[in-house]
Amino acid sequence: MIKLLHFADLHLGVENYGRLDPATGLSTRLMDFLRVYDQVVDYALENDVSLVVFAGDAYKTRDPSPTYQREFARRIQRLSAAGIPTVLVAGNHDTPSAIGRAITVEIFATLEVENVYVAKKPEVINIETKDGPVQIVALPWVTRSALLARDEYKNKNLEEINQLILDRITNIVEGDDGLISQLDPAVPTILAAHATVQGAKYGSERSVMLGQEVILPPSLAKNPAFDYVALGHIHKHQVLNEEPPVIYSGSIERIDFGEEREDKGFVVAEVERGRATWQFVKTDARPFVTIKVDVQSDDPTAEILEAIAARDIEDAVVRLIIHTTAEKEPLINEGEIRRALAGAFHVAAIVKDVERKVRLRLGDQPIEEMTPRQMLERYFQVKQTPPERTKLLLEHAEDIFRELQEG
Repeated sequence: MIKLLHFADLHLGVENYGRLDPATGLSTRLMDFLRVYDQVVDYALENDVSLVVFAGDAYKTRDPSPTYQREFARRIQRLSAAGIPTVLVAGNHDTPSAIGRAITVEIFATLEVENVYVAKKPEVINIETKDGPVQIVALPWVTRSALLARDEYKNKNLEEINQLILDRITNIVEGDDGLISQLDPAVPTILAAHATVQGAKYGSERSVMLGQEVILPPSLAKNPAFDYVALGHIHKHQVLNEEPPVIYSGSIERIDFGEEREDKGFVVAEVERGRATWQFVKTDARPFVTIKVDVQSDDPTAEILEAIAARDIEDAVVRLIIHTTAEKEPLINEGEIRRALAGAFHVAAIVKDVERKVRLRLGDQPIEEMTPRQMLERYFQVKQTPPERTKLLLEHAEDIFRELQEG
């Protein structure tokens, strides 16, 4: 039985809603991401894990700073020193657009760090864990330049190019000489991929436009050759299939308010040939809290303070949205509101959505001063209704107006 820890989409370098920590010189949001990263590593070390699979996107950018690289490597070194095999699958944020440039995690392979396996191309990785052998079918993020020669997509549209790539990927995995053909049918097998599988639901993180990435068919992920499928790329934790389990672990820390209601964490699975069970383990991700107040009373500040007190904002990233009127806006004491929000980790915004009365005009005359017939006439003028039809409609309208007046 292989005890697998599967996580993905760390994205070190996301520093929105943070500030500089004077004690460390680092962003407080970087410390958030490292804190939950430590929770993942600690769990692996304390719970007798056989294997760790990271399904891609170690950093926010393809050119991470030395500080981010150092902090990522420190945690990988802890796993390596403990003798826990760790597979790093290259994600889209790890993969440069130019052929020949190194991926962000390639240094581990270059230095031949013990117990660390870097997947930068589709391949089968055979690993001997303390609990027995396991096979990893690695499918890192694919680029057009890596799979297609320039002549192959010359004069083809985006849909045709994506279909060519999909056909090539399917052949690499399931073809007569594909990765599945290299597997030992008696050994537990894990597909580790950084990709979008058809049917997955995006969270708020979608950084590419629809049509610019290849969507893998569910049939490829559900192939019975796999006992567990560890996916990365989509930040929302979700299960696409039960047998075999096809799972996005999701990201381990929240990035923005679009992920406010999403649990963050990683997956722990027990995998054997033909069977796998799993559980989702939550990380202590930074809470994001949106407070919406529709001011109704004559004391809007008190109403807003009451709404703030009703929510747990301690150490949260908070945004306050106030719906009010132009008459009540001057009565809002922003100083008191900010003092009430002092317990928050970060106040992202205080937004005042002010409803203002607008005097509508049709032409030069205010709408309030027009009779129903005048408004209707003006409407027909704007719509460029033919004169003969306008005359007929106004005659019918006069009948309706008369009936209304007569009650």
